[in-house]
Amino acid sequence: MTTPTIVLVGHGMVGQRFLEALADRGVTERARIVVLCEEPRPAYDRVQLTSYFSGKTPDDLSMVEAGFLEKHGIELHLGDPAESVDRAARTVTSRSGRVFAYDSLVLATGSYPFVPPVPGKDARGCFVYRTIEDLLAIEEYAKTATTGAVVGGGLLGLEAAGALKGLGLDTHVVEFAPRLMPVQVDEGGGAALLRTIERMGLSVHTGTGTQEVVTADGAVTGMKLSDGSELATDMVVFSAGVRPRDQLARDCGLDVGERGGIAVDEQCRTSDPAVFAIGECALAVDGRVYGLVAPGYEMAQTVAATLAGEAGEGSGFTGADMSTKLKLLGVDVASFGDAHGTAEGCLDVVYSDSRSGVYKKLVISGDGVLLGGVLVGDAEQYGLLRPLTGSVPPVSAEQLVLPAGAGAPVALGPSALPDDAVICSCHNVTKHAIGQCESLAEVKKCTKAGTGCGSCVKVIEKLLPAAKDKGLCGCFSYNRSELYEIARTLRVTSFAALLDSHGRDAAKGGEGCEVCKPTVGSILASLNNGYILDGEQASLQDTNDHFLANMQRNGSYSVVPRIPGGEITPEKLIVIGEVARDFGLYTKITGGQRIDLFGARVDQLPSIWTRLVDAGFESGHAYGKSLRTVKSCVGQTWCRYGVQDSVRMAIQLELRYRGLRAPHKLKSAVSGCARECAEAQSKDFGIIATANGWNLYVGGNGGATPRHADLLAQDLSDAELVRLIDRFLMFYIRTADRLERTSTWLERLEGGLDHLKDVVVHDSLGLCDELEALMAAHVEDYQDEWAQTLDDPDRLRRFVSFVNAPDAPDPSVRFTPERDQIKPDLTFLTLGPTNATLEGASSR
Repeated sequence: MTTPTIVLVGHGMVGQRFLEALADRGVTERARIVVLCEEPRPAYDRVQLTSYFSGKTPDDLSMVEAGFLEKHGIELHLGDPAESVDRAARTVTSRSGRVFAYDSLVLATGSYPFVPPVPGKDARGCFVYRTIEDLLAIEEYAKTATTGAVVGGGLLGLEAAGALKGLGLDTHVVEFAPRLMPVQVDEGGGAALLRTIERMGLSVHTGTGTQEVVTADGAVTGMKLSDGSELATDMVVFSAGVRPRDQLARDCGLDVGERGGIAVDEQCRTSDPAVFAIGECALAVDGRVYGLVAPGYEMAQTVAATLAGEAGEGSGFTGADMSTKLKLLGVDVASFGDAHGTAEGCLDVVYSDSRSGVYKKLVISGDGVLLGGVLVGDAEQYGLLRPLTGSVPPVSAEQLVLPAGAGAPVALGPSALPDDAVICSCHNVTKHAIGQCESLAEVKKCTKAGTGCGSCVKVIEKLLPAAKDKGLCGCFSYNRSELYEIARTLRVTSFAALLDSHGRDAAKGGEGCEVCKPTVGSILASLNNGYILDGEQASLQDTNDHFLANMQRNGSYSVVPRIPGGEITPEKLIVIGEVARDFGLYTKITGGQRIDLFGARVDQLPSIWTRLVDAGFESGHAYGKSLRTVKSCVGQTWCRYGVQDSVRMAIQLELRYRGLRAPHKLKSAVSGCARECAEAQSKDFGIIATANGWNLYVGGNGGATPRHADLLAQDLSDAELVRLIDRFLMFYIRTADRLERTSTWLERLEGGLDHLKDVVVHDSLGLCDELEALMAAHVEDYQDEWAQTLDDPDRLRRFVSFVNAPDAPDPSVRFTPERDQIKPDLTFLTLGPTNATLEGASSR
């Protein structure tokens, strides 16, 4: 018997899913698989294409696991697409002239961007937004452009607009329909989306089309619109929809639809029984061409099952769920079911808040069945609502759209869904299938749920048996304290090493997640692994730590120099004043007895730090999960009631524990007498002077959930006090969960305060020498992060608004005067820039 040959034409997302489906069914073991691919690279995640501009590389976007093709003997021919098909001879000829015989031919040629037939559409500076090569070309051309326009305000058009804005261009969106995303959202949702996007500084033109691309010397200089208006622009990106790539099928005589698409039956067979078509090139039996990835995956599964001999009654593809959830320009947008309310007799339940940009609409039948909906600005419930479509929800529709605390008393979670509810529509995975897994990593590996668009991940996490798994996240089965011990005892110094040696099997070799990366980053920093922005460490840090400053609402940063104990000389006060004046910063005295300087651009940070460091200041670590301040009263030096020198002690403690990374921020205070002017009992560790020494209080919190601190020890000498604080802090860092304040930790700690006393006062576990040694190492190794940055030119390169224009300021950071200072320009944030452009800019 000869080995059958399956030829796949096209290696996009759907093509790769087809190959995986063949492998899952063992077809690759008994058939030769040949893949002809037009692009120069294997299949990649086109859904996440725009993330390339956020730092992801083409390799990061690849959907082909290392070794997959080799393991299954799949022959992949890159850059060599099919040119013709001889159905009578059952052969395919590629561009290189090679001829491949087939027993079964699967066409997964996808679609091509539709470019309106307007004058100038082929000029230099006109692009489409479809492949990685398109993005590379756009990125290169944008270096010499200041303004860009996107033709099309649908899903991909808004993605393209976000990319242009991220490249530093003044961006326009032109949409022929009267609203953005006309296919997915209704008028109300479109209005909410429009308001939000305009606040971001994009100019939107709806209800008008492109009449002409204006050129000069062969290059784009502007656009004429059908409403008579004109736009000045340096480049145009066409994203006005797609058309099925069916030319190969047409040329070989296969049936195609009147408006395009290769006609297929329920098994995705074409008019030739030996030829199949899947994905965007196929015209399904319901007369639709599906442009989403989930229907393509279903088609891929259908054909793989047919070729494996598994197809049975009811196993074909007759149509697909067109629900979708995306984050466009940072805005959550989702639609599902009958989003436009086309069913007879249906009713709308709407919640709209134009101030926050939130719009929610549910469509229900007269008897309460959920038919569909639109969510803009807040799509948190999408993963729950979509599986409920077609059923009567267990709570009223009003409760499903109202925000928490506004009349929605019933918390409806994924547990309310039936077992056959489809949680992941990309891979058609049910609640029951997810329930068979123990972790998110296992779900992704075994069912592929959560590996498509990712919108189902939050629901999946809520369905997992959390009680059985105390792991930090889907990447680690260990909790934070266990990971701390592993890193400490085995001297692990990198996230990758820890993930490879102690991560879950499914996560090894991966990149980690948004939970474990900053957690491990904090652990490594607390174990004195050097400068936090060197090498791999930089990718682990939270937003503020990335630039050693706190980001504010308009994209500017605040600078907080350390002022130990709140004590400062007139000379240093003058320096702060001069820096604030020279850089035009807003100044505010904080509750922690220091001065906050607001309104710095990221490119200004090194210059500001230089002035402050030269004057003897250092980082106040206001951006990190670390010690913030040790507040103090003036103590016995000045106050007639004081019994100890509280300022001296506060300075000593702040200099000792500065830069100490912890599970959460740390605050402290020292009061010079029982009058407690420094409010020490509301701090993570607070000290109150007595006639005989110091009383130490721990576990306090003055924030959202206030907690009075507990007395740990009293009448301590200076040395005894420091020793106990050393032990307390290191025991907390060693055993607390991620993002757990000392107040919550102490209440959770088995045995509570009594156990804490046994460990850190009486040394019941024999740990105290070790805890003291860890703190001594921190004190000895401490270096100021501002000074470390300024001393290294390579480190300084991070602090720019635009990678390819390091000296250019961010034009979107603007201010307006108020009370002789500045504040963020909220009018600018709302209306967007008018002439804010930047030549050759590529945003970080």
